[in-house]
Amino acid sequence: MSLYYGIACRRKSFWYFRLLSTYVAKTRYLFELKEDDDACKKAQQTGAFYLFHSLAPLLQKSGHRYQAPRHSLLELESLLAKFGQDTQRIEDSVLIGCSEQHEAWFALDLGLNSSSSKNASLQKPEMETELKGSFTELTKALFQLNTKDASLLTMAQALLRWHDAHQFCSRSGQPTKKNMAGSKRVCPSNKIIYYPQVAPVVITLVSDGTRCLLARQSSFPKGMYSALAGFCDIGESLEEAVRREVAEEVGLEVERLQYSASQHWPFPNSSLMIACHATVKPGQTEIQVNLKELEAAGWFSHDEVATALRKNSPYTQQQNGTFWLPPKLAIAHQLIKEWVEKPSCSTLPA
Repeated sequence: MSLYYGIACRRKSFWYFRLLSTYVAKTRYLFELKEDDDACKKAQQTGAFYLFHSLAPLLQKSGHRYQAPRHSLLELESLLAKFGQDTQRIEDSVLIGCSEQHEAWFALDLGLNSSSSKNASLQKPEMETELKGSFTELTKALFQLNTKDASLLTMAQALLRWHDAHQFCSRSGQPTKKNMAGSKRVCPSNKIIYYPQVAPVVITLVSDGTRCLLARQSSFPKGMYSALAGFCDIGESLEEAVRREVAEEVGLEVERLQYSASQHWPFPNSSLMIACHATVKPGQTEIQVNLKELEAAGWFSHDEVATALRKNSPYTQQQNGTFWLPPKLAIAHQLIKEWVEKPSCSTLPA
């Protein structure tokens, strides 16, 4: 028995080491591509490209789902030549990842004009016909993509948007130049380096022990409720941001809080959603909605939320006159599901 256990442990350690080594190898490879322009340009030769037009990704419909097609460098060069474009435009692409076999993945927007490109944006209808797809707003397609494509496309859109908005140095006013991977921009006149940034946002599910607090903004789809969320202010810690947002939006004082998970979110700009559970004292649960921030807020029982999770279709819920929750891909959904499935989230330790 002890011999079998020893062999099993060694096998487990071997596969864990192999998995870890694959991840480390990918990470080191991507780091090399970000730091070495020549290596990145070489990687484009065997890489794959996701195409965008004015920040909308090229997608192809497959049943009720979307797929994101990829194109080789040769296919992309042929496409640009057909539309009378210089292949130099490919240098506007950004690195967004790689496979375990080190096939590098890039994203290129054919509808944005960069300060370094002499080419005008390509016409959307003609491109869609040629590519047999449609450039679809990511807000409409995100929840109909598989997890891998959703992750890559949200990262790509965030990077492409950042480069489009940071083409000039804020100090000198001169055009900045991106490196080959798109991991930074440099001002040639003063050597200031600009790196893509994300804005930290706290998203908090508040509970009083038996109920959770859900709210909606006027910009939400009809009938949808979610957890409280807001940007972190400069100088705040995560804990301070959670307490301030809850106090500002619903007039409650947080007693305890616990970190849950995080998620990159591309809308309206690139944000890092930091999800937390929080509790308030049972005797201090009267909500005072800040109407400048929210349209409505209320306490919901465990059964109400569990039912909404099981029937989370906006069409079904609106017909029944009840509320619905954010889709599964959103971290708000995971936060709410966690509260329903783990009673400990309702009674956090002091």
